[in-house]
Amino acid sequence: MQDVITAIGPKIRQLRKQKDFSLQQLAERSGVSAATIHKIERNGMVPTVTTLMKIAGALNRSVAYFVEEQEEASPVVFTPGAERRSVFTSKQGLELKGITGPYGLFFMAGAIATVEPRADSGPKAMEHQGEELVLMVKGTLVFEIDGEEYVLKPGDALHFRTDRLHRWSNPTDRPAEAAWMALRST
Repeated sequence: MQDVITAIGPKIRQLRKQKDFSLQQLAERSGVSAATIHKIERNGMVPTVTTLMKIAGALNRSVAYFVEEQEEASPVVFTPGAERRSVFTSKQGLELKGITGPYGLFFMAGAIATVEPRADSGPKAMEHQGEELVLMVKGTLVFEIDGEEYVLKPGDALHFRTDRLHRWSNPTDRPAEAAWMALRST
């Protein structure tokens, strides 16, 4: 367990440098002070879960990326349909089952998304770096991107840059299912 803890700081530092962020830039993006980030990177401090969540979000990684033990990384990940892992989401009425490898190894993440009837992304439009690609499998989803509405039915696809204000909803009384891919900018 000590190896996992001592690897957190160097992983943060490596990602910060990869993204060409200064300590101050990461501090501004995460809401964690530059001094605290510096201490964590140098293993002078173990971050709280809340602090690690803030830093992970600012670096477009899951907390798991920082605390999972690193095995030999293979550039190929096979995911049998019956073994899809749940992916955390804070959105109510949305269940995600992973279909891609881990973020630390790949730039893209994908999941089979099941959206419950009348569920939506929330009252506030989202905006973040990256791209999303949604392929409808069953049901209906409505996306609003920069004020324009797109109604997706089975077989329809929507690909958009996520630096545009966007929202989604299932306006029907039936669950919707989609293959949902996300590419985060580095």
